[in-house]
Amino acid sequence: MTWTAPEITRVNGPLAALVGDERTLADAWLDLHRQTLLWKCAGLTAEQLALRVVEPSGLSLLGLVRHMAEVERDWFRTRFAGQQVGYLYCTDDDLNAEFEVDGADAESDYAAYLREIELVRETTAGRSLDETYLDPRRGAEMSLRWVYAAMIQEYARHNGHADLLRERLDGATGH
Repeated sequence: MTWTAPEITRVNGPLAALVGDERTLADAWLDLHRQTLLWKCAGLTAEQLALRVVEPSGLSLLGLVRHMAEVERDWFRTRFAGQQVGYLYCTDDDLNAEFEVDGADAESDYAAYLREIELVRETTAGRSLDETYLDPRRGAEMSLRWVYAAMIQEYARHNGHADLLRERLDGATGH
């Protein structure tokens, strides 16, 4: 039986709650972007998710899922929390390996993405947006607020890519 990405229902929290504290809104916007990426994958087979349909780009929806799992892990767990968790797909020699989906296991990669989101939620629970850390790559003090802002823009950019990829795959549109 061929694996198919599950259907999801997006919760439009930040679009409905126009007033809230900064942390509540940041979590809601980040979750909306996470759900949007999953929504763009919903109902597609593993083979469809791996297709590169916007030439000459090598992007695929599966590559984006793998990339965002890697980015979630890197910014929140490795950099902010200082956890020594290593890469999911990348190597020191190939920091773009997550986009190489030939032979990838879409079901496993999808599950890894969901697991990473849960681990990030656990990592950031109860932490102040004002909390800072020394970023190991930049050698600079950074805040959790900055990480949230960077992640929201990263998702916004890649969800635009996901829109185009999904439309090319089966004509599905929507935001």
